[in-house]
Amino acid sequence: MLRIAKIHHITRLLNAPVIRTSLVNIANDGYDSRLGCKIAFINRNYCSSRKGDGEKVGDESIKSHPQSKPCESQDPVKLKECQPVSIHPCKPPPPGFPTKIPSVKQCSTPNMMSEMPEPTCPFDEEDGKRRASYRKLFLLGLLFTAITLGTVWNLGMFDYHEENIRNKKEKPKSDNKRKQRQKRAIIKDPPTSKEIPSNVPYLLIGGGTASFAAFRAIKSSDPTAKVLVVTNESFFPYMRPPLSKEIWFNDDPEAVKKLIFKQWNGSERSLFYEPDDFYTKCQELMENPNGGVAVARGWQVIEVDVIAKKAILEDGYAIHYDKCLLATGATPRLSPIFEVAVADEKIAEKVKLFRNIYDFEECMEAYNQSKTIAIVGGGFLGSELACAMARRDKKKTKTIYQLFREGGNMGKILPEYLSYWTTEKVKAEGVTVMPKTEVIGVKNDGKGLELELSNNKKLHVDFVLVAIGVEPNTELAEKSDLEVDPELGGYLVNTELQARSDLYIAGDAACFYDARLGRRRVEHHDHAVVTGRLAGENMTGGRKPYLHQSMFWSDLGPDVGFEAIGVVDSSLPTVAVFAKATGRDHPQAVVTQEKEGLRSNTEEIPQECDKYASEEKRTELEEARKQSSEPNKAEGEDFGKGVIFYLRNDIVVGIVLWNVFNRMSVARQVLKDQRKYEDLNEVAKLFNIHEDDMSEAAASE
Repeated sequence: MLRIAKIHHITRLLNAPVIRTSLVNIANDGYDSRLGCKIAFINRNYCSSRKGDGEKVGDESIKSHPQSKPCESQDPVKLKECQPVSIHPCKPPPPGFPTKIPSVKQCSTPNMMSEMPEPTCPFDEEDGKRRASYRKLFLLGLLFTAITLGTVWNLGMFDYHEENIRNKKEKPKSDNKRKQRQKRAIIKDPPTSKEIPSNVPYLLIGGGTASFAAFRAIKSSDPTAKVLVVTNESFFPYMRPPLSKEIWFNDDPEAVKKLIFKQWNGSERSLFYEPDDFYTKCQELMENPNGGVAVARGWQVIEVDVIAKKAILEDGYAIHYDKCLLATGATPRLSPIFEVAVADEKIAEKVKLFRNIYDFEECMEAYNQSKTIAIVGGGFLGSELACAMARRDKKKTKTIYQLFREGGNMGKILPEYLSYWTTEKVKAEGVTVMPKTEVIGVKNDGKGLELELSNNKKLHVDFVLVAIGVEPNTELAEKSDLEVDPELGGYLVNTELQARSDLYIAGDAACFYDARLGRRRVEHHDHAVVTGRLAGENMTGGRKPYLHQSMFWSDLGPDVGFEAIGVVDSSLPTVAVFAKATGRDHPQAVVTQEKEGLRSNTEEIPQECDKYASEEKRTELEEARKQSSEPNKAEGEDFGKGVIFYLRNDIVVGIVLWNVFNRMSVARQVLKDQRKYEDLNEVAKLFNIHEDDMSEAAASE
């Protein structure tokens, strides 16, 4: 705009031939080339003159003769020098240029340029508004972020993560199990692997109940058999169930240290199946003409070569075998919250698992030193330990909390109403039960642990015992080319408990096929006994299939206990029949009647798995299917004793005997029958739950 105004002003001056000629001369002489070119361009478009005869002279003459200088007789008019400036009206001038344009105002006034308004730039105003809006949004964002972080901080959500994520260690793939932190060092016996036989007829890997049952079966079939047991524990085979039950009721600390517990009938017994002198030393096993059982304690098998039939120890030592049994058991697992939390050593010292003797010793020591204890888990183990600890605290100086996500104790197993009733029994033992509660955060508060709960509460305890289940030990699968069930876990075996040629699996680590109930994996004591015994028999030449329905039991103190068999799942429909309990309907009474007084021996295992009941019982069951009677009733809300049937497609697939003992053979026959019963109330009569009621009524008459 400025240049156009300047051109218009100069054009007015070009009204004489002499000026036109001078301008042409300026262009030809190269005076101010930039300005001269501009003026020459203007001359071609706007300047005109007349010759003497009045003919117009245009720019054609200049184009045709660019070097000619017309009207040489006239003196050229020199214009005032004006420095050319390239400037944008909305931008500041570049460095070195004058702040004011010395063009139009210095030439003549008034003129067209001076009369035009000053150029304005609306961009500054709009840009200022936008910048102000951005600043407001930025400040609002900062304020919102500060409020959010402050709220999260007040809720305590940074308490755990800030302290522990820095110390978080990389976990192995799909491994939710914590490595056992042993209070005492593992004792190796023999101390060197060279003292272990390098070639044995029978090799048992694992030193639990399944291995014990297996070598008893082997010695029964082959009295001179030479059996080698390799276990990663420092102890000879022992019973696990009393660790969460009877041993807690022994008031003699010296007896507890020796792992001696009192049975319900008052007699004392060692936790170990056999005394130490029952076993043969590893160095003498192969030289003993009568054979024997040797236990290599504290040694870990890391690989089994099923083709070469040898097992490799952690130091590379190889043990060749003719027959081998894997009875590696299971390992307790942690929830994801605790799995990360134990990366902090201070927290790990106060978080306990419960599986073996070392775990028991740690928990007993922590129990004696603590005032508040939290047990996480509402299943068998968690409920048993909660009742055992509460009953041991006779002076009521400790607070025992039990937390679980279900609505009641053993909520995954028992029907809802019975689960709630069981919870009341647990509370009566002195346990503070917190159902429908989960731990969502863990913090070390200096003295103990602070647990953040899902109900927005915090719990301060001295130590935590986690009992939420176990995972089978299948670490040998990858190196040994063994197949593991992807859903249930455990090594896949056939009905003879065989995984590969001359390789058998028993106990918690076996995933077997049940022709009636489908593929299963069971984690209970009775299952370990039965599968271990059957595997031992098959290792000595037997070809027996696994048809036995193993049972399991649980005691919540000496007054409440139950036995179960089959698929026991609270998600299945159930039918229950209850009766009034008497003074003899509890675990303590039934164990007192046993010769050995051991709850683990109340189940008598038949020698042949396909024999379940007598012919008389078969006839009674057949009659029960045909009869009908009054609807099933429970005797009030006091579920003293009774039978619970679990149904799938109207067929009984599981049975719980609630404070009803020594009736498991009848339960097996009901499961084996695999028929739809018209009235389960009649089937319940086979368990004689009303027998005591009738006898009491007769006595009163």
